[in-house]
Amino acid sequence: MSDQAQSDLETLLYRDIPLTRAMQVRVASWHEHQLQLQLPLPANCNLHDSMFGGSLYCGALLAGWGWLHLRLQEAGLHGAVVIRDAQISYLLPVTTDARACCSAPEAAAWSRFVTIFERRGVARLQLESQVLTAGGEVAVRFSGQFVLQRGITG
Repeated sequence: MSDQAQSDLETLLYRDIPLTRAMQVRVASWHEHQLQLQLPLPANCNLHDSMFGGSLYCGALLAGWGWLHLRLQEAGLHGAVVIRDAQISYLLPVTTDARACCSAPEAAAWSRFVTIFERRGVARLQLESQVLTAGGEVAVRFSGQFVLQRGITG
C-alpha cells in the first residue's frame, strides 16, 4: 500500500477519533498486511515517566481498528467497524516511544470473516496486536474482537 494510504489513515484517525491528535499517533507503516503506529512517550507520559496505561490500550486497539480499516479498503468491503470485546496484558512499563503493531490473522479466519460478511452483512474478526518498546520488547499484548456491519456509515 502506498504512502498515500498511510497518510489517508492518519488523516481519518485525526478527523474521526480526536483522541489520536492528543496522543500524537502516527501511522509508521503498512507493509505486507502489518500496520505499525508510532506512539510518542512525551504525549502519553504519566506521573511515573512511563507511558500511560490508557494510551497503551488505545494504541493497541487503534492498531487493530486501523489494520481492519486498511484491509477492508483493499478488499472493497464497506461498513462500520467497532470493537466488541477486548483483553489486554501489560507486561512491561514503557519508558520510550513505542510502536503498536497488528498483523494479519490466519488466512482461513480472514476468508471466513469475508464470507460471513458478504452473506449476512455483519461479521466478527479476532485481531491480535502488541505494543513494542523502542528496543523491540513486547510490552503489551492485546486481543480484540472487531465487528463489521453493513449499512452503517463510520
